[in-house]
Amino acid sequence: MTDHHTDATADPTGTADLTGTADPTGTADTTEVTRGGIRAFLRGRSELGVCALLLAIGVLVLTDALTMDTDFAQRGPVGPRTVPIVVGVALLVVAVLLAVDVLRGGKGEAEGGEDIDLSAPGDWRTVLLLAGVFLANAVLIEPLGFPISGALLFWGSAYALGSRAFHRDPLIAAVLSTLTFFVFDRLLAVPLPGGPLMEVL
Repeated sequence: MTDHHTDATADPTGTADLTGTADPTGTADTTEVTRGGIRAFLRGRSELGVCALLLAIGVLVLTDALTMDTDFAQRGPVGPRTVPIVVGVALLVVAVLLAVDVLRGGKGEAEGGEDIDLSAPGDWRTVLLLAGVFLANAVLIEPLGFPISGALLFWGSAYALGSRAFHRDPLIAAVLSTLTFFVFDRLLAVPLPGGPLMEVL
């Protein structure tokens, strides 16, 4: 005859089945579900980070433009605030339109046409040349003026990026630099150093 009895040694008090879960309120599960939902929502929508960046830059540009002191440079209806305000508004519009497109399911197409070797090292020569050109412009803009330093900046940048058209690049750089000087110094009333060419221009 077999003795059928209940083995209560593992839990003599019988409270193991009555304690419930470690989180009786269920808040841990709710938080986990919320986090999982946010992650699932953001997965595949990395462009929203670009939208946030554009939005932040647009707000920063508009704030800086609206708080700019233009009394010293205002010479007409088009002042120093005009371009920053236009750029800031354009950034905000692009950020909103891009966000709407992403939320509607729009996605950027993967680049498949370019032959890029991701294992190749970076082109540090080009980076160093560009850094040297910008540094030289910052040093030379006061003694030489923007028309000359700007021309060197444009020409040096083209050379650093691989252009070797020595009969054409200096001329284009000089035209761009002079045009930029006139637009900012004369039309937008943003003073730029003219250097030795101040009397000529």
